[in-house]
Amino acid sequence: MNDKCVDTEVHSISRRGILAFTAAAAALPVAMRIGDAQAAPASQTNQSGIKAMTFDIQGTVFDYYQPFARMSNALNNRKGLHVNWSGFLGDWNAGAVSIIQDIIAGKRAWIPPGQIFRASLDTVLSTRGLTSQLDDADRLELMSVWSQMVPWQDSVEGIGQLKRKVTVAALSNASMAGVITLSKHAGVPFDAVLTGELVHSYKPSLDVYRAASNYLGFSPGEIMMVAAHKFDLKAANAAGFKTAYIPRPVELGPETKIDRSPETYIDVVADDMIDLSRKIGLA
Repeated sequence: MNDKCVDTEVHSISRRGILAFTAAAAALPVAMRIGDAQAAPASQTNQSGIKAMTFDIQGTVFDYYQPFARMSNALNNRKGLHVNWSGFLGDWNAGAVSIIQDIIAGKRAWIPPGQIFRASLDTVLSTRGLTSQLDDADRLELMSVWSQMVPWQDSVEGIGQLKRKVTVAALSNASMAGVITLSKHAGVPFDAVLTGELVHSYKPSLDVYRAASNYLGFSPGEIMMVAAHKFDLKAANAAGFKTAYIPRPVELGPETKIDRSPETYIDVVADDMIDLSRKIGLA
């Protein structure tokens, strides 16, 4: 799953300030203006023309099915339930996407990602007739799945390889504080962490990709968006980014159906992050 920002004044951010910005990002004041970032100097020479890469987090860099499966099984055992959790994650994500679409369309006010996923969770539990079986503590336990995600086996090594040649940054619909904590704990070596919170919007709003370009100091055509979700890549392409598709066959569990059909808005299809670094000549 995929998986929006401040709306006033932003300080000019140079490439040399990106690491400091990442550590302090969650504490930045709301009064900042996007668009004043200084152009960053080129990374080590590479033949791809790519100078920065942005990565979707939930489902692309991190696996949330493993912790969910463990958690849901524990709930069944502890409470003597016989809940069939198959398809639950897909419904939960779909509900969150529906809320995000309403926010982007201006049909409802912006709310933080945690509130979106809690609202969607409550709706799915109601739809599945589980409202009376899971109390608030159980729901908080389910919500904690997003802070217990684990990186896919290729994520740390692959992003580390790419980092040697280009700037690597998270670009997520999750909270900035959450992505920073996950990345530090897992050792994912991002140069920067950017999220939709910075513009009070969410992907696939073009505002999120434009903000990433401004913050990183590279033109859209010098940035590649990496995601396991086609909607993310379609929007990134519309914002002028290059795009890389990494299908995750078990993102939602063994029943996950992966769409491998080619798309005009996808530049590269890779098996994983390491394969991606080879295919674009950055290994």
